Amino acid sequence: MFASQQVAAHGYMSEPPSRSYACRINLNTGCGPATDEPQSVGEGAKGFPVLGPPDGQLASGGLTQFGTIDAQSATRWHQSDVTDRNIKFAWQYTAAHKTTKWEYFITKAGWNPNLPLSRESFDTAPFCAVDGAGGVPVDGAEGTGGPGAQKHDCVIPSDRTGHHIILGAWTIDNTGAAFYNVVDVNILAAAPDPDGYANVGTLTANQSLLPGDSVKARAFTGSAESAEYSFSVNIDSVEEGQPENWSFKLAEAVNAANKPVRAGIRNEEGVIEPIKGTNSFFAKAESGVTTYQMQTTLVPDPEAYMHVHDVAGEYVLDKGQVDVGFTLMTNKKIDVEATVFDANNKQVGVTKQTIDATTAPVSVAVRSAPGAHSLKLIATSEDGRENFQDLKALTLTGEGSSHEFDAIYPDDIANYKVGTAVLQPQTDKVYVCKIAGWCSQAPAYYAPGTGSHWSDAWTEK
Repeated sequence: MFASQQVAAHGYMSEPPSRSYACRINLNTGCGPATDEPQSVGEGAKGFPVLGPPDGQLASGGLTQFGTIDAQSATRWHQSDVTDRNIKFAWQYTAAHKTTKWEYFITKAGWNPNLPLSRESFDTAPFCAVDGAGGVPVDGAEGTGGPGAQKHDCVIPSDRTGHHIILGAWTIDNTGAAFYNVVDVNILAAAPDPDGYANVGTLTANQSLLPGDSVKARAFTGSAESAEYSFSVNIDSVEEGQPENWSFKLAEAVNAANKPVRAGIRNEEGVIEPIKGTNSFFAKAESGVTTYQMQTTLVPDPEAYMHVHDVAGEYVLDKGQVDVGFTLMTNKKIDVEATVFDANNKQVGVTKQTIDATTAPVSVAVRSAPGAHSLKLIATSEDGRENFQDLKALTLTGEGSSHEFDAIYPDDIANYKVGTAVLQPQTDKVYVCKIAGWCSQAPAYYAPGTGSHWSDAWTEK
């Protein structure tokens, strides 16, 4: 019955966001079809943990079209911070059904976040259960949608801290189905500290580092940084720069100092030990440490490059317009901004483009007059490590435009003032600003020549 890949839209956990809903709201990326259909993810046979989705497919509900979100590692998915063990769970329904119950299961203390999610990952008993009493969970009839009429008050087990996964199971009363959603959380709420160590933060490792980089755990006692309880490590190899590995190295450095602070997670015996994944910081009251903040120092990648090719010495204008084309070569994923300036450093064309470790053509649409110009290139890598700049001289010849203007709308819109002349590409006409506060806002109303009330702000030249 549940092997069918036909999916009906029913609902999802919205607070904290399920893994698929976190895809919809851009907290997660690379999620596949789940991004557009969080409400369709997770249907399976009711009766977890005996029944339900297969091991390794708990996130998708066993539906192969959503298999992307079954990927599991310590750093793959956004983790919602949980700062209070008294937590409220909320659901959003697109087709509400009569409900038997909701149950919430949590991963075990010391679970391995890099193994596929299975029943072995979770406690066999739910830490929270809410009786549905056969009722419809929205303020409406069965089959209607909307937010749940009530949120579910639950308490996170006291021995769970740091990275965990909560599996919510919504069990339908009048069918054999249940809907399963996983939620990735980072539990920051204070836990009992029988050994005197209280949780004071998370060692979040979500960035790959390179040899020469360093990472520092900055300890704070209130608003002041404590040098005594701050720790840093250098990255000595590519392997060591993997998030789970440098997290482990830094946690070991904290513990090796033999001070009243530690890093790791509590194992089944309650002992704080580092793991290769997301660790937590713990401190005794005598240290005065109230929180930790992470700081990374990145060195440029010596192998990274951006080369500019095929910039012509001359581009020929046709009625004041020309496409300035060239080629960029890079071995990094970079965001490029290419701007053409005239001899007075007025911007006469700009484009932005992402290039992913390849050779790609770039073209800037320019409106200007004949004369000397320059092409300015600014690029940054996705991780912020690389910053490339280049400046090329070029000459525009040919036929200039009959238009004289200060900017091409809407470039530099925030700086429009009375008397600013702009070229509107949509009408190929020039407009002069007469009311500065209107020229620089609300394009739907005041865009020159096209806005519904453009003549209130502009005069056609």
